[in-house]
Amino acid sequence: MLAINLPEKIEERLERLARRTGRTKAYYIRQAVIEHLQDIEDVEVADKRLENLRTGKTRTVPLSQLLKKHGVDRGQSRTLSSRKPRNGAEND
Repeated sequence: MLAINLPEKIEERLERLARRTGRTKAYYIRQAVIEHLQDIEDVEVADKRLENLRTGKTRTVPLSQLLKKHGVDRGQSRTLSSRKPRNGAEND
């Protein structure tokens, strides 16, 4: 269980949103925390990978090598990257 104090204006916005949507304030707070926590964890991973790259613990791989490894030619990769995602899913 967690109790938090929010600034009054934020509390009012949250209350209005909850009333408009029929969801609870707790739902929106939980969603916000989950999403923000995931973002922070992603940044932490990226920072660690960048540090490993800078210190020589890891190295980059040329795009041409990755495309060859996965059997994709450059013309095909441009076509794939320019397509719009279907059903909200990103292209692989």
